[in-house]
Amino acid sequence: MSTWTPPSAQERQAILRRTRSVAMVGASPNPARASNFVATYLLGSTGYDVYFVNPNASEILGRPVYPSLDALPVTPDLVDVFRRPEDLPDVLDATIAATRPVASLAREGASTFWTQFGLYDEELAERGVEAGLTVVMDRCLKVEHARFHGGLHLAGFDTGVISARKR
Repeated sequence: MSTWTPPSAQERQAILRRTRSVAMVGASPNPARASNFVATYLLGSTGYDVYFVNPNASEILGRPVYPSLDALPVTPDLVDVFRRPEDLPDVLDATIAATRPVASLAREGASTFWTQFGLYDEELAERGVEAGLTVVMDRCLKVEHARFHGGLHLAGFDTGVISARKR
């Protein structure tokens, strides 16, 4: 039985408000990939410092790409994951390693482990929470940010129709 509870909308909004830096693990230079679309949004519509992690790329959207989380020049507040489900445990381990206790109750570094649509594993979420992380799963960072900042219509997700009836 799972003890992990996904963060509420208010909790997700608070996460986005306190986040200053985002590492996108599995970011792709291919404009047809979801991670590239999200990266474009984060760079153009947020104040986040965005870092890309992909061992097979050197540049995405004119920015450097790092081969791993531990190669980043900073420790990100939020790790946004675009990887296959079987890769999630390793990414969580790297995120936990990027979180360093600095005092008895204080922490420095990554505080949120966020997985994109389709990536959901309650056991993994529980392990992240036990390590002191906030875990958000099966949510798009771009969609959540736009939702809380009134920008869904800018990205084409808002149809303008407020109805449950079919036409």
